Amino acid sequence: MSQRPGDPRVGEPEQHEFAFASFDSLEGVPVLAPAPAGTPAYLRLYHAGQRILPGGLIAVLVALAASWLSDHYGAPVMLFALLLGMAVNFVGQDPRCRPGIDFMGRTVLRLGVALLGARITIDQINSLGGEVLVIATGGVVLTILAGWGLSRAFKLKPDFGILTGGAVAICGASAALALSSVLPPSPTRERDTTLTVVGVTTLSTVAMVLYPLIAAAVGLTHTQAGVFLGATIHDVAQVVGAGYGVSKETGDTATIVKLFRVALLLPVIVVVALVFRSKMAAGPSGKRPPLVPMFLLGFVALVAVNSSGVAPASLMDQAGEASRWCLVTAIAALGAKTSLKELAYVGWKPVLLIVAETAVVLGWVLAMLLLGA
Repeated sequence: MSQRPGDPRVGEPEQHEFAFASFDSLEGVPVLAPAPAGTPAYLRLYHAGQRILPGGLIAVLVALAASWLSDHYGAPVMLFALLLGMAVNFVGQDPRCRPGIDFMGRTVLRLGVALLGARITIDQINSLGGEVLVIATGGVVLTILAGWGLSRAFKLKPDFGILTGGAVAICGASAALALSSVLPPSPTRERDTTLTVVGVTTLSTVAMVLYPLIAAAVGLTHTQAGVFLGATIHDVAQVVGAGYGVSKETGDTATIVKLFRVALLLPVIVVVALVFRSKMAAGPSGKRPPLVPMFLLGFVALVAVNSSGVAPASLMDQAGEASRWCLVTAIAALGAKTSLKELAYVGWKPVLLIVAETAVVLGWVLAMLLLGA
């Protein structure tokens, strides 16, 4: 980068010269180290806020831009957030922005998953009936097991199969982010999560158009079509779009079935955390992370509050909307930490794995509905 006469940056280390090359007003932002030990709590909080602010603001701006594009062009907001985040990948590599990007991709992500509980009630689940619960639960278990088995057959890491299988089986991008946070650390974890989000979001959009046609072709009733759509399409938004595109009855059923799949995120994450617990690195205290992460306890608490009717419905609706914003912002942060060049190295096997998992859950649910008809 060229220097101007009298530029105070002359002589700075090279790694600072490229940062914010296209954002002149931010070039003076300093690199802040963590607060030293013994600093009072209120000063540590203030200092942490200063460190988080640059990267955090960028993730929020990307999320806002993604939401605007989604509202105006009808494409999935998660996909827009991921792609726009990847477009500003250079920001995620800057030491002044990385603390904020990491905070959004970890802490805000977990807050978003916890707030998902505000969208679910026990009454909704009970209204489905035992047969539908078996179909949806069987689809989740079978898809995750298929992901694990196929990943080994394709000579991929088993935890990648769990990640993709869980995303396909439960709730798309949200499940991918949640599962990624409890799987063992890996140099390729962020790349794998990004690839999973891109794959499930793309296939979910295709399913939103294609699956209603399949339901009509095989002669499913409106209720059966709702079960089919809610138990097979990956993301909540696409389930709602596909269901209400058929009829109100189909849309209501599909949404409730989908929310039940979201509720299965809790037991799945507990089981995954238990299976991989021995591989998780111990923290500074020498102890491994808790079996049930705090954000999942928050998820359970909000399901209980929403089911009890103690909190106003408007408050729960706002919590659900806050969950959406948290997850979109976390996706934007994930994109900012991911290089498109890295994704080019994954090859065709991971893509085929996600497609195969999608076919597994589709075949299971459709067969169960037709056999039970």
